[in-house]
Amino acid sequence: MIEVEFNGSSVSSLATSVADFVEERSLPRVGVAVAINGSVIPRSEWAVTALLHADVIEIVTAAAGG
Repeated sequence: MIEVEFNGSSVSSLATSVADFVEERSLPRVGVAVAINGSVIPRSEWAVTALLHADVIEIVTAAAGG
């Protein structure tokens, strides 16, 4: 288990990759952007980007409307 900062809050996670973390949090895979320690991670790299203790994860979702 690792401790990370997720959107400003400290959380514990069993995830080992960005893809695992998105799934663990039940987030949609469409319309989502992920940054780790200030660097945006392309969706094509989610499965191979490891998460480490104390990483800072920012996830935003697109919203439609007017």
